[in-house]
Amino acid sequence: MRWQNLSDRDTAATPALFGADAVTRTVDTPEFRGITFHEVRARTILNRVPGASRMPFEWTVNPYRGCSHACVYCFARRTHSYLDLDTGIGFDTQIVVKVNAPELLRRELAGPRWQGDHIAMGTNVDCYQRAEGRYRLMPGILAALRDHANPFSLLTKGTLILRDLELLREAAGRTRVGVSVSVGFLDQELWRTVEPGTPAPPRRLEVVRTLAAHGIPCGVLMAPVIPFLSDSPEQLRATVRAVAQAGAASVTPLVLHLRPGAREWFLQWLTAHHPRLAGRYRMMYGGSPYAPTWYQRKITRQVHELAAEYGIGPFGPGAHRNLRRPEQAEAAAGPESTAGTAGAEAGPEGTQLTLL
Repeated sequence: MRWQNLSDRDTAATPALFGADAVTRTVDTPEFRGITFHEVRARTILNRVPGASRMPFEWTVNPYRGCSHACVYCFARRTHSYLDLDTGIGFDTQIVVKVNAPELLRRELAGPRWQGDHIAMGTNVDCYQRAEGRYRLMPGILAALRDHANPFSLLTKGTLILRDLELLREAAGRTRVGVSVSVGFLDQELWRTVEPGTPAPPRRLEVVRTLAAHGIPCGVLMAPVIPFLSDSPEQLRATVRAVAQAGAASVTPLVLHLRPGAREWFLQWLTAHHPRLAGRYRMMYGGSPYAPTWYQRKITRQVHELAAEYGIGPFGPGAHRNLRRPEQAEAAAGPESTAGTAGAEAGPEGTQLTLL
């Protein structure tokens, strides 16, 4: 693997917001081709969620900004605009790496003011995206949480989490650990275009199966359910059945929502791949980032009924339900500082997921 330091050759490539000590790199290997990494030293890594008094979790850790999973619907896209970076292709290819995250977290956990509150990870971008294979920040983060017996939860689409299986087991022996894997649907063609940088859904279900086999209960966040593309009764049944067969402890549906930043990118994708649906989406999402309440309720009811049929609960070790209106959770996705302040995602009818 050949890394190229761009900080001297092309200073414009590194946004001034990152600071003078930031380093920008590109990688000359197929798996990272077209991706630029901005290595920064964060000032803090424990981020309090804006509006924490209204949220079911108050603290997050986000070692990365931007995500090569490139999910066209990702609600975190707009956070790239706070760095003067593009929320479309820029979000997919301009990855901010907080290279000092593990040691910074260990220091902050040992601080006199830290009370050992639950920490959520994966609430903004995926901690186990492709970059983690190179930077290996999560082993140090998990070790710090383990050593301080600090409760935490993880949400991921990445199979790389299995690399850290032993650390997860050790942490679970000392504190409360929650793990959820995101699998919204099984359709291979849809997956290839809407989540092009992620492992295939069957591979993610293998993660669920492996974690469960090693004594780590794992829930599935069935997200997003995409109207008119992954929401037929047959598709919902096939997904819930596969989730149950993988040994998931719970399944929690979340209907697609389209916040600014994600909305524009998703609708561009929709027009290119499914132009016949453009009018229906304008009607469904014309006045709100969220699908109509009746639609959310219908999907939630169908998935809950299927979950009961296949012997798994809709809620459990992978999720927590805290009912509120979706607009109340919107503040939680507010601007991040350079050091990072996590967003959070509202679920059906205002359901908020803690992943605990």
